[in-house]
Amino acid sequence: MIDAQKKAEQITDLMTVEEQAEQLRYDAPENKKAGIKEYNWWSEGLHGVARAGTATMFPQAIGMAATFDEELIEKIADIVATEARAKYNEYSKQEDRDIYKGLTLWSPNINIFRDPRWGRGQETYGEDPFLTSRLGVAFVKGMQGEGEFLKTAACAKHFAVHSGPEAVRHHFDAIANPKDMEETYLPAFKALVTEAKVEGVMGAYNRVNGEAACASPFLMNKLKEWGFDGYFVSDCWAIRDFHTNHGLTTTAPESAALALKAGCDLNCGNTYLHMLTALEENLVSPEDIRNACVHLMRTRARLGMFEESTEFDNIPYDVVSCKEHKAVSLESAEKSMVLLKNNGILPLDKNKIRSIAIIGPNADSREALEGNYCGKADEYITFLDGIRRSFDGNIYYSEGADLFKDRVMALGREDDRLAEAVIAAQKADVVIVCTGLNATIEGEEGDTGNEFCSGDKPDLRLPLSQRKLLEKIAKTGKPYIIVNAVGSAINVEVDCDALIHAWYPGQFGGTALANILFGNTSPSGKLPVTFYETADKLPEFTDYSMKNRTYRYAKDNILYPFGYGLTYSSVKCSDLRFSENTVSVDIENTGDFDTDEVVQFYIKDYSEEAVPNYSLCGFKRVSLSKGEKKTVTLGLSDSSFEVVCNDGSRKISGGRYTLYAGVSQPDEYSCKLCRCDAVSIDINIDK
Repeated sequence: MIDAQKKAEQITDLMTVEEQAEQLRYDAPENKKAGIKEYNWWSEGLHGVARAGTATMFPQAIGMAATFDEELIEKIADIVATEARAKYNEYSKQEDRDIYKGLTLWSPNINIFRDPRWGRGQETYGEDPFLTSRLGVAFVKGMQGEGEFLKTAACAKHFAVHSGPEAVRHHFDAIANPKDMEETYLPAFKALVTEAKVEGVMGAYNRVNGEAACASPFLMNKLKEWGFDGYFVSDCWAIRDFHTNHGLTTTAPESAALALKAGCDLNCGNTYLHMLTALEENLVSPEDIRNACVHLMRTRARLGMFEESTEFDNIPYDVVSCKEHKAVSLESAEKSMVLLKNNGILPLDKNKIRSIAIIGPNADSREALEGNYCGKADEYITFLDGIRRSFDGNIYYSEGADLFKDRVMALGREDDRLAEAVIAAQKADVVIVCTGLNATIEGEEGDTGNEFCSGDKPDLRLPLSQRKLLEKIAKTGKPYIIVNAVGSAINVEVDCDALIHAWYPGQFGGTALANILFGNTSPSGKLPVTFYETADKLPEFTDYSMKNRTYRYAKDNILYPFGYGLTYSSVKCSDLRFSENTVSVDIENTGDFDTDEVVQFYIKDYSEEAVPNYSLCGFKRVSLSKGEKKTVTLGLSDSSFEVVCNDGSRKISGGRYTLYAGVSQPDEYSCKLCRCDAVSIDINIDK
């Protein structure tokens, strides 16, 4: 095994302090004296290699979260890393060392999706710190591998209290009390550092309790406390905000110094171009610069960049978007889609249907498959494509409406596609309406270095153009199914026959949808976020308190609960057992379809400072044939029984707890929707 620290120090000491400072830029130059080639640190791999040309495209991260499948997430991440290596190998032979073509992939995003209006929530694993931790750890392990060298270097972002609003992120101060920090905002980062040994951590744009997230003594001390020994990178152009927006400094050299001395090794942006001025003004020392450079060289050493060869050098380019990787993309799309409503219309019986109307702005949209931070697939199967390939009868297609504008054609009249949509619906036996959003209107604020110009949602409603479309379809009296491609919670506000939340399902979203619609596979996704009825009853977007947010704290306003999702079958849970932190439950498929299900374990702590509802403490996806019965057994960590006190400390209060098992949350509403009661036992734990 290489001594990465020793090698990093040796390489760093071959450079002058001026040359070391150059290496603290994300676009680090070549240094022939030290024997290092130029390297651009900025690469992305959120749900496939992103922005670097062709790659296998998986469902957006929020869709991956809906699978509740740690093994699948690790497999996806391994594929992303494999394709990144293959592309890096070939790009290097061509001396193409441009942005997005490296091995330091700035993924995953493990921020907590605390408010459904946040445009970047689609990049996360949802609202729950336990689910986010487990899936994030799996993703990092898949990306980094277990070999002598890192396959790729994952990066946990955005450390640590960051979830909108997008429009104010460059000057906003997120205020979070000690309890919310320890209970909600920090656990996933701690898990990725301590369990997965994530190589990189990225700071956020905003301040956190008055401190710049990229130069926070509190947050940096947390990393030290957890034993982090990777590299820390700023979000892109975030350090510039110190003096231009936050008012923490007055000059660029001062901002560079504040970040470097706090522990920010790498600057995505251009503020570290002023590092030598900071050195001249005695704002930083040569040792400060050297320490950061050593950290960066250590990561490159762990990736094998200074070796003659690594075990990854022979990964062939043929693996990029290969058949095997595409099969995993399809599998993940099928497992991600959540059936929210079904009055019995699904699955569709092809023998009883002669014609289908496929209507809506997302019906034939590639953008509806992608989400943000994506690459380019070498083939896309839209919802229209997938249904057409699976159905031999007549298909009537209409765009129906623009995604958000009041007309499709600039010279047309308002609502210029509604008549066509009504005609298509009237001619068909059943209607499938493909609505939703895409990353051009739901995503990251458009600013320096970002690909999109979009942002947050104003509410939880579909755009007016699509609401008009749904009203028209409803009035035709034809049975209709809504398929929503959205990266967040949406209330469709109509009484449809069936409702599928497809997220942004990746390149084979259309094939996955068709397989579900026609019963080739049972839907099995679960909501990783709460769907609220209205945004009007939510706390202020800028309020980072967890009061009345997410399933652990919410009191009302619930449309569809966290953890909810229907299948085509029915199951029964029984015989819940607990002994020495191990929990087991039996689950039986009592329905008529083979299906996957997600067994979910929740714990209720009755101590005064516990969360008001209960917390997810375990989950396992299982496959069940008709009539099959299985036992699911999991180990629960000691932290499952801990309560976070108001001062941020943790303790086991001891006494009575209730442990639940089911295929949803254990509340009455969730069990009614899922048509499966949770089972429970009371247990006593000593302090």
